[in-house]
Amino acid sequence: MDVKLNEVPHRRQICMCLFCGLPAAGKTTIVKALSNHTTLMGWRTWSLLYDDLIPQEAFNEVCMETKSQPHQTQTKWKHHRQAILSWLEKFLQNPSQDPSSCGSDHDVVHQRCMALQKQHLPTTLRASSHSQKKILFLLDDNFYYQSMRFEVYQLARKYGVGFCQVYLQCPTELCVSRNRTRAVPLSEEVILDMVKRMEPPNPLKNSWEQNSLTLSSCEEFTNHDLQSLTTLISSAFDNPLSPFQNDTEKREIDRQSCANSVVHQADQACRRLVSQAMLTAREKSISSENLSSLAKELNKSKARVLQDLRKNVHCSPFISPDDSIDIERAVGHAVILFHRELEKIMSAVQQVRE
Repeated sequence: MDVKLNEVPHRRQICMCLFCGLPAAGKTTIVKALSNHTTLMGWRTWSLLYDDLIPQEAFNEVCMETKSQPHQTQTKWKHHRQAILSWLEKFLQNPSQDPSSCGSDHDVVHQRCMALQKQHLPTTLRASSHSQKKILFLLDDNFYYQSMRFEVYQLARKYGVGFCQVYLQCPTELCVSRNRTRAVPLSEEVILDMVKRMEPPNPLKNSWEQNSLTLSSCEEFTNHDLQSLTTLISSAFDNPLSPFQNDTEKREIDRQSCANSVVHQADQACRRLVSQAMLTAREKSISSENLSSLAKELNKSKARVLQDLRKNVHCSPFISPDDSIDIERAVGHAVILFHRELEKIMSAVQQVRE
């Protein structure tokens, strides 16, 4: 849905505030408290709780094809996420409409509207005297990869609205403990796996994550926390993002973010291979000195593979028809290469012992 800058209508103050963190970190609790707080302040606040909008079965079901990737498969979970962003974009194209009336070609719309209706907020945003009121969207999800958050940032920048994000920092043990008290708890394996995947906001590395706030959720949230959040969001309202002047900048940022995600995922997968190899070496009673040398050699090999991956991730073998990076293919290729190197190194160690 490309919209020329001169065709984007004048819009009121709008902000999208994204909440990320591990399951049971307290995201929904603070979002609900903040929603009540900002509504009392006169802001039109809409909470998008992804757990309410995406049915559990969507994590297992598969869509065989998409328009952009006709020969690829993806879970309906990803399809639902894309539908939510599509719905948000339809509203941003015409902010005078009621958010719950935005149409979509996906069945997630019914669930979304049901969730919005539960908030008991005004049924329309077409208001004359209220036209200057702030419109706030609170997006509540794990958003564990920075690429997931970057999609929301891109949407905010495309339409020149405010953007900020909040990371709920919570120890894994506490998340696991809280999860057990849920009506429908997740498996502990899901939480532990997400701990490995979690990419917290990094303003020092990513300029687009400058407007971020980290909150500790070990204890109950306080009025001070709410004040910190409203200050963050107020700043985002007052400093909306500037739309991209052309596709070149947007594509470059998008591709770089995706490349960082590819290298990170490959690094995590290779680390697991290294750990397994070291465990195998210990079981074979290899000396401490040789174990230390083995670890150094494996890590050097891993570093070389990742360096080559970063250099070549934009090469044609990993580029999909829609000019995006095929993350799964790129990561898989790097892991295969490293596994071959690992087997050579382990074989050499075995020969030395014999």
